[in-house]
Amino acid sequence: MLETFNLKPEAFGIDISDLSFKIIKLKKRGKSFKLASFGEFPIKPGVIEEGEIKDQKYLSNAIKESILKVKGARLKTKYVIASLPEEEAFSQVIQMPILEDEELAGAVRYEAENYVPFPVEEVYLDFQVVKPVYNHKDHLDLLISAIPKITVNPYVQVLEKAGLKPLALEIESQATARAIIKNQLTPYPVLIIDLGATRTSFIVFSGYSLRFTFSIPVCGNTITEAISKTLEVPLDRAEKIKLAYDLSEEKDIIIKNGTEKKIRKEQIFEILIPPLTDLIEQIKRYLNYYQAQSHQEHSPPNGKDIRKILLCGGGANMKGVSEFLSQGLKMPVELGNPWINILPEPKREIPEIPFEESLKYATALGLALRGAGYNND
Repeated sequence: MLETFNLKPEAFGIDISDLSFKIIKLKKRGKSFKLASFGEFPIKPGVIEEGEIKDQKYLSNAIKESILKVKGARLKTKYVIASLPEEEAFSQVIQMPILEDEELAGAVRYEAENYVPFPVEEVYLDFQVVKPVYNHKDHLDLLISAIPKITVNPYVQVLEKAGLKPLALEIESQATARAIIKNQLTPYPVLIIDLGATRTSFIVFSGYSLRFTFSIPVCGNTITEAISKTLEVPLDRAEKIKLAYDLSEEKDIIIKNGTEKKIRKEQIFEILIPPLTDLIEQIKRYLNYYQAQSHQEHSPPNGKDIRKILLCGGGANMKGVSEFLSQGLKMPVELGNPWINILPEPKREIPEIPFEESLKYATALGLALRGAGYNND
């Protein structure tokens, strides 16, 4: 019997981070999508450190077992779109002369040597042409992305050992932007801040493309550990305290563990302020760097400055963090909507995954969108 070969098979997304991985499978439904399968699964500390896989056997077995435990429909496809760690990657928009397709690939590789902070022969290099938003151009803008082969190869090996077939691997920021930016187009630059458990990523998206990315170690776990150490409580309770405290109201909170204990608002505020102030200063620093480089973009005259910040990641669920950052940065800060390119508007959640929970699935949802054929990626 002849078997039809599908050039674009259905694939699910898997977002692999240092302490967990998340799986999402979407199905096309008219002009929108529906959630088919999902799940979040922990990874024991030390298996992945700063994006580097230290124990391939453990990770491949964990992925293989978890595929059988996803919620929703059983995963029947072996094809997968997987994330690559942001801290190991390099992305930048460069300018090139207008060339024929067959000439462009070679020319990009040669030009990339001037930008990529690794030997070009030691990286996987990819690029895409960035469509202009404003003005005719006499050159091409290209988004180049590079990541060391020594980082990528273990991810491919782990997925294959888990019985999967990687269709594509992409840097986290690309997937996150696909989920958060409506229709993959902004008339002015937008900063996405992904507040993760082990790091925070900055992603500037302008026009049709990423423009700038960077990661810093200020993260949700930093704050949880500070609360745990100062208040002398276990990490799981410190996490609950962090999520219960409201930065905008600064009220005392009550924690229960057999007996009730009141924690004064001043205590928590004093713990939270140093890392959040550091985060604000880091954001200002990279905003200034981006603004100094943005003159090369082909944006409308009034569309060169970042006017809005969107938050995602598990840390975005800290109460009042949007208002706190907005006040410190003198700029609108709001929670991003990871469903904006998935659900018909104005929906922003589904019963299976409430909105707050979905903020930490942003990268996985972006990967799943690509796996379901969004934008023909």
